[in-house]
Amino acid sequence: MGRRRGADRSTRSTRAAAPAVVVVAVAALLPGCPAPQRPAPAPASPSALATPATPTPAGSRAPTGFVDLSDVDPTVVTDIRYATAHNFVGRPVAGYREPLCLLTRPAADALRRAQQAARATGHRLKVYDCYRPQRAVDDFVDWAGRPGEQETKAEFYPDVAKSRLFADGYLGAPTAHSRGSTVDVTLVPDPPPGQPPWLPDAPLVACTAPVGERYADNGVDMGTGFDCFDPRAHTADRRISGAARDNRELLLRLMADAGFTNYPREWWHYRLADEPYPDTYFDFPVARSSL
Repeated sequence: MGRRRGADRSTRSTRAAAPAVVVVAVAALLPGCPAPQRPAPAPASPSALATPATPTPAGSRAPTGFVDLSDVDPTVVTDIRYATAHNFVGRPVAGYREPLCLLTRPAADALRRAQQAARATGHRLKVYDCYRPQRAVDDFVDWAGRPGEQETKAEFYPDVAKSRLFADGYLGAPTAHSRGSTVDVTLVPDPPPGQPPWLPDAPLVACTAPVGERYADNGVDMGTGFDCFDPRAHTADRRISGAARDNRELLLRLMADAGFTNYPREWWHYRLADEPYPDTYFDFPVARSSL
């Protein structure tokens, strides 16, 4: 999101001319427990839940201190899904001009430390998303407000109504990703195996299906696919067991030791605890020319 798809649901400043964004208040869940079952009121549209925006730095360039992760640690595998059509909106997302992982330098350095620790266990890190422009978040909000666009439902949110994705905390606006120190990440074996190509015409399989049935990238089994909007993607969901649970716990330990905090509803989402821009949401595009 993430997916991911941001998951630090702060409601602090976002850019002045931006479309209204959604503020989602998410109550903390007990580890591993899905949201309690209760009659759901008719959900408000994303625009109805929005609050006025406040300024964010404008312009097409990142501030000094942002880097391309490949310049800091080229051994981290990248699979930037929002620069492709293989994501929950079914097309490249606004602002992703190149499939790059841009981050603040402290976040990139911390990820390099996590990578060094991961390789000692026979794994590498793979990132699905890093810095996310505010325009991409606005794109998610616009997509959520179009109920007829559900071409990817069977894979990414098979058991959750699209109208509930913001209200249930699977999507949020603004997002910590736009502050530049949050990553969506998994583990792959070291050396990384090849990744099967994603075929746009292939039948969609639920992200909650067993590892041999759902879309197979080259990551280890984490119990669900990336950007899976389902309670089973909660990091400590009790239905995830065996190797998948061990892999989640290993990723959690590696990232925590490097200074990252997990969002409990998404096993893949990690934010640098001591991030340099805790109140600032950027909008420069994901492109080498932004640095």
